[in-house]
Amino acid sequence: MLYAILNFFGHNATLSHFSIHCIHLKTPKFIQFLCWIAIFMLAGCASYHDRSLNLAKTAKTYESRTLDNPELQRYLDTNSDHKPVKWPLDVWGLNALTLAAYYYSPELDAVRAKWGTAAASVVTAGQRPNPALYLPFQYTPASPFTIGQSPWTFGLGLDIPVETAGKRGYRVAQAKQLSTAALFDIGNVAWQVGSRVRTQFLTLYFLGRQASISKRLAEKQSDIVTMLNQRIAVGAASSPEVNQALITLMRNRTDLANMQKQAEVARVQLASAVGIPADALNGIEFRFDAFKRAYPDIESGEAHRLAVLNRADILGALARYQASQAALQLEIANQYPDIHLDPGYAWAESTNQISFGASGITLPVFNRNQGQIAQAEARRAEAEAQVKLLQAQAFGETDSALTNYRASIKILKRAETALTAQTMQLASVQRSFATGATDRLTLALAQQALGVSQLSQEQALMRVQQAIGQLQDAIQRPLPPVGAALSSNQRQISP
Repeated sequence: MLYAILNFFGHNATLSHFSIHCIHLKTPKFIQFLCWIAIFMLAGCASYHDRSLNLAKTAKTYESRTLDNPELQRYLDTNSDHKPVKWPLDVWGLNALTLAAYYYSPELDAVRAKWGTAAASVVTAGQRPNPALYLPFQYTPASPFTIGQSPWTFGLGLDIPVETAGKRGYRVAQAKQLSTAALFDIGNVAWQVGSRVRTQFLTLYFLGRQASISKRLAEKQSDIVTMLNQRIAVGAASSPEVNQALITLMRNRTDLANMQKQAEVARVQLASAVGIPADALNGIEFRFDAFKRAYPDIESGEAHRLAVLNRADILGALARYQASQAALQLEIANQYPDIHLDPGYAWAESTNQISFGASGITLPVFNRNQGQIAQAEARRAEAEAQVKLLQAQAFGETDSALTNYRASIKILKRAETALTAQTMQLASVQRSFATGATDRLTLALAQQALGVSQLSQEQALMRVQQAIGQLQDAIQRPLPPVGAALSSNQRQISP
């Protein structure tokens, strides 16, 4: 028997070799039975499968990402309200880009993997402790009283642990709450990913519009400089006027160059937010209708309610608090010792000996688990404080976002009023120019002033949309259309 075991472990023999040794050795039947048990347990063990990471390969995989991936199409079909009529899409809007970010985002992949670990811990927490097998083997030297008797005694024993006080249930409850918290982490990261996509998409949209206006302003300012130079040649204008016009022209051209540069940066950052290389956006046409709508008036009380009751980070913190509750219950239950049942069988001198007993019962002599209970209570208090902290932060962020949103709306209305007045002024100048009462320079200056008002309005519109994004981030809900109620039941895009 001993030779068979040494041969199995020492020479890396197969299970079949091991069983053959056990069968042919002249040993008692119950020891052969033990050999078969060992074979069965070893056969059920998990095996390791190597999954080496190749950095060059993962980098190449990232570089090959595109927006015409058939797998991405299936993801959009599953998660979008409207299935793409044609693939690849001719035009990409905010919702489609957000879904693409959910599909490609490495941050979401990482947090999903963490949730997988937390979910696996539920299985671990629910496992019952395995019994332990021990094989008592004893040699008794010969004595006058044992002459003629076999000196060998061997047998079979089990150590069966029995958990008390519901410890397993508390472990499972704790693991489930931590798994729920990890699931809320996915929702929180998904919102952050979508928010970054919206921010960069918004920046790209308005910088493009502002750059178009700035280009017209620079061209019109160049015409004004030309006309002033013509006037100064005949003494109808002064050098300070020309110099001031040149300074304005240089400022317009600098502003245009900066906007064009920022638009390129926003394009690269948009690609990064989606989780694709910048080249993957080449040739892609965008639709910006998500930023072309009326703005609702948000009721403060409902916004506050959503912020402090429904944000994913707060719900995740609440789940961690519940986990700390279960952890405290587990430590309290650990005051009560577990029981180890020890049934056994021994064979000596053709005599069968059956035993029953209990062992491993911890005696609460020196401590009653007070330290662990105190730590668990402190962790529960810490988790409770974290929930309240996040709620206070959410309340403050909502207040700040509401104030910014309403102030931005007021600025936009003033910009729209100024643009309306400037449009009427230009119309008056155009009528005067048509009748010969106004010269071309006056008309060009009026057109330039209208362009400045248009640029101011675009900047105000951008600030309103940025404020909307800030408010949506505070409550983690998209704002509803005008006239619709802000509801926690509003459909969210699944990550």
